[in-house]
Amino acid sequence: MTPAPDPVPDDIPLLRAALAAEQLARREAEARASGAEAMVAHLKLLIAKLKHDRFGASSERGRKLLDQLELQLEELEAAAAEDEAALDPGKEGLPPRPVIRRKPVRGPLPAHLPRERVVIPGPTECPCCKGRLAKLGEDVTETLEVIPRQWKVIQTVRERFTCRACESITQPPAPFHPIARGRAGPELLAMILEAKFGQHLPLNRQSETYAREGIEIDVSTMADWAELAKKVPSAKPMEGQRRGVRARQHLRR
Repeated sequence: MTPAPDPVPDDIPLLRAALAAEQLARREAEARASGAEAMVAHLKLLIAKLKHDRFGASSERGRKLLDQLELQLEELEAAAAEDEAALDPGKEGLPPRPVIRRKPVRGPLPAHLPRERVVIPGPTECPCCKGRLAKLGEDVTETLEVIPRQWKVIQTVRERFTCRACESITQPPAPFHPIARGRAGPELLAMILEAKFGQHLPLNRQSETYAREGIEIDVSTMADWAELAKKVPSAKPMEGQRRGVRARQHLRR
């Protein structure tokens, strides 16, 4: 049998006191829940760190997981502190203050990025009286966008010429490639090496990413490129060698 509900008092002060007590109990429950969530996040972070220290070398996924757990723990601890501060246990008889969540401050977009201005055409006449309009101002909304990566093939054409007098054939020299007899340009090699050594992105994941974009590059091919590209001398040492050869030739004369 369902128990009968408690009788509701008719006195307005008693009703207000009951409402204040109910709100205080609800705030305390929310504060305890926030503290429990923060404790759970803290324990998860502690367990992840212990596993990370126990099972050897760190990985990219493990570092990202730890960073995400630390950020989540900071947010939960801040929320629990705000809930506890909103209770005001020292002020009895007063209703608790409402919890005001601080909204994250949205910073401006980087100033060094180029801006593409898109102007939405406005009305040419007043919609009310059909009168002439004068510009009062404008509101600008900035949206961060990215240009997808584009692949291209550079065709270097070397025309051949023949002399009608001596029948000799003349042709410009072949273009320079960082890897001899290779079809990878310097920008492509730089992107592969930066992703491998700078971002610690394995070559197999790079190959899968390029395949989704319609470019099939075998992992063994990229491994050969990476190994050969490390042996390519930089431009400054090559220029120094050329100057040294020219100086020796000048001294021999």
